[in-house]
Amino acid sequence: MTQRFPQTRTFTGFNAPSRIEFDLHDLEVVQGCIPGDLNGAFYRVQPDPAWPPRAGDDIPLNGDGLVTAFRFDRGRVSVRGRYVRTEKFVAERTAGRALFGAYRNPYTDDPSVAGLSRGTANTNLLWFGGRLLALKEDSHPVEIDPVTLDTVGPWSFGGQLSSLTFTAHPKIDPYKGELVAFGYAAKGETTPDIAVYTFNAQGELLHEAWLEAPYSSMVHDFGVTEHYILLPISPLVSKLDWLKAGKPHFAWDGSRQSWLGVLPRRGRASDIHWHAVDTCFSSHTMNAFEADGRIHYDTPVGGIVVFPFFPDVSGQPWDPARAAPRLERWSLDPSAPNARVGRRQLTPLIGEFPRIDERFATRGYRHGWMACESPQLNGPQGTSLGGGMTLTGVAHIDHAEQRLECFTVEAECSLQEPQFVPRHALAEEGDGYLLAVVNRLTEMRSDLIILDAREVAAGPLATVRLPLRLRNGLHGTWIGADELEARGGSPAA
Repeated sequence: MTQRFPQTRTFTGFNAPSRIEFDLHDLEVVQGCIPGDLNGAFYRVQPDPAWPPRAGDDIPLNGDGLVTAFRFDRGRVSVRGRYVRTEKFVAERTAGRALFGAYRNPYTDDPSVAGLSRGTANTNLLWFGGRLLALKEDSHPVEIDPVTLDTVGPWSFGGQLSSLTFTAHPKIDPYKGELVAFGYAAKGETTPDIAVYTFNAQGELLHEAWLEAPYSSMVHDFGVTEHYILLPISPLVSKLDWLKAGKPHFAWDGSRQSWLGVLPRRGRASDIHWHAVDTCFSSHTMNAFEADGRIHYDTPVGGIVVFPFFPDVSGQPWDPARAAPRLERWSLDPSAPNARVGRRQLTPLIGEFPRIDERFATRGYRHGWMACESPQLNGPQGTSLGGGMTLTGVAHIDHAEQRLECFTVEAECSLQEPQFVPRHALAEEGDGYLLAVVNRLTEMRSDLIILDAREVAAGPLATVRLPLRLRNGLHGTWIGADELEARGGSPAA
């Protein structure tokens, strides 16, 4: 490699590209012991640039997808890491250099890759219908083998996807067995079109609707209830002229109104109602549900975009205090199509990466978790991929008792997104474990911790030592041993 990675915040320190694929067996448990009933695999994905950026610098969201699988088997754990062989990755490995340019800007690419997918498969992982899919919201999914992590290839649900894009946050309705998903910028970058899909458990398309948002923006996540689909629109806007001029894909426009689109689960474009929300930035969803004739949507919310690398159209500097997200509940009456969305803060903690017991998705629920800034803040910076937050703890929110408890990692450490795992298939809500990668910043390596999900303040049940560094990741999923064995593979590496 003749070109050097830039010496910028995105590419140095703990965020330096790791560029490795690995297999490690029988990892060292340095504290506690792994619960014997924790059997299966925890998958996570990190953006990890394999080549120095073509543009000379880049944002953290544009790295190549590297999937990690921790495999638990009767008190033992091993780990495997592999890059997803996207069309982008294969073309650049053949060339030995970056060919694709800036984040979501095809006008900055080498002419030799025109027509190839720009997807990096670096944001989330979905297990559905016996397939493990690596997701990035600007492209179609990529299927990977859940045991070997070998790339199978692009997956468009058997050719049923008519949009150019597919969300990184599809929702499985555990009560109906359906997958609900969408793609924004569905007709191409910066277009306001949104395609909404519903698939049955076999991956067959049940319903498709095409909508037009109030304006073109990032629609990273959404909500699904028993009867409705909720589409949050925040003014992190995009324009084609910006791309052609080589400017960042997105910019914050605080002069615009935020919206929440409410669409019946089998609705058409004419059925959607756009409800006004005070201008704010909503990125991820904890859960959505219906109760007492109202729709409720739980999401971390900041006053402006959480990502400091997207500019403000007015030229205002990014303000971390205004950007800091706190968990809110948005509520509205679906029978009042012009109603403004009501907002209520559920916790004063700053936090992101919300998770739930996904067996209770789309309905009323009690337990939620998220990575957070600890109450005893003063941790190291740069601990959330691309954001300005300092994620040094895990918060457990008991909505029924309105109780909050936190676990805080040690000094000079930070923490990545937690993953809930039920103790067993019939366990009551929230009875299980939380898995999370801890960044040991001064040691330049990582650990995996296991917490009791309903007693996080008690600290780890076990700490698994890694002799390597896992770059800050985004999202992940859990697949139980029984599901993997039904797929024809063993959860053991």
